[in-house]
Amino acid sequence: MERGYNFSAGPSMMPLEVLEQAQRDLLCYPGAGCSVMEMSHRTPAFEAIIGEAEAALRRVMRIPEDYAVLFMQGGATTQFSCVAMNLAARGDTMDYAVTGQFAGKAMEEGARWGNAVAVTSSKAEKFTHIPAITPDLLDAGAAFVHITGNNTIFGTAYRAAPPHGDVPLVADWSSAILGREIDVRDYDLIYAGAQKNLGPAGLAVVILRRALLDREIDPVVPIMLRYKVAADNGSMYNTPPTWSIYIAKLMFEWVERQGGVAAMQAQNEKKSALLYDAIDSSALFRNPVRRADRSIMNVTFTLPTQAETDAFLSMAKGRGLINLKGHRIAGGCRASLYNGMPLAGVEALVRCMRDFEKGERA
Repeated sequence: MERGYNFSAGPSMMPLEVLEQAQRDLLCYPGAGCSVMEMSHRTPAFEAIIGEAEAALRRVMRIPEDYAVLFMQGGATTQFSCVAMNLAARGDTMDYAVTGQFAGKAMEEGARWGNAVAVTSSKAEKFTHIPAITPDLLDAGAAFVHITGNNTIFGTAYRAAPPHGDVPLVADWSSAILGREIDVRDYDLIYAGAQKNLGPAGLAVVILRRALLDREIDPVVPIMLRYKVAADNGSMYNTPPTWSIYIAKLMFEWVERQGGVAAMQAQNEKKSALLYDAIDSSALFRNPVRRADRSIMNVTFTLPTQAETDAFLSMAKGRGLINLKGHRIAGGCRASLYNGMPLAGVEALVRCMRDFEKGERA
């Protein structure tokens, strides 16, 4: 099969320009005499790569100097534990907004460490909306309140940071980071798995107020899960995922060349509006999410029967539109419209949907 339009929720489609640059550097990184995958993280060449990666991310996200930027292994799922272990003492109360599968998993990991409380949940409504967080729902003494900014599986998203009083606000922005503008100062800690908009799987970016690094943490916390250790060692206490950080650097620089995050958001809003309009005007396809809470990154939709869903997915694959199958717990279809997905891919998907509704099957 030729390279098609990849709507995967992650690992996701990356810009061809970035892949071609990586291809050119694959065998030998300029001036290094070896590939980045063969390069010691202690060499000047890699120290420059990780330094340039952090600098580029700071520019495109306008990250203030009183925030640290960490590159950590294990993806966002490891951060479910890191957040609790670094920000809360054993037994402390931690507030969670449960708005999807990964929000629930984050809370489950918090419960291994302390008193994890669901202050809001849309589970009973099959995660089709974002319930409001009001100050009266929060424990004023909580170690933090945790939200999942964009819910990949169900296609919902926060429009703005919720009110949280003096309780530190933590957000998993894995599926929308660099795809829409996020004011870093609205949060005390942001984390994101790389495999959506930042590059290959296996890497997580953590952005946190430096003041949080001074907290005493339980001595039982493993050295590799400690934010201060990562910060004090420039994210290189041990061998970091060098290739993933290098690709992330290319992604950050690519976003900057496109006009920054504001330009990415405008493009993603255009792509998602095109697809949502096609769904809303259809008698066959349906999106279950409350309109005010729809994600611009992950668009979910259903057909009346499983047979029709399977037929549509088969037709789409035949047209080079791949990885449109919904998550196994949600079913239906899902189109992830990350930065690497061009407008042409969404236009091709909309044509396929309209042709299918007219009765075509190829």
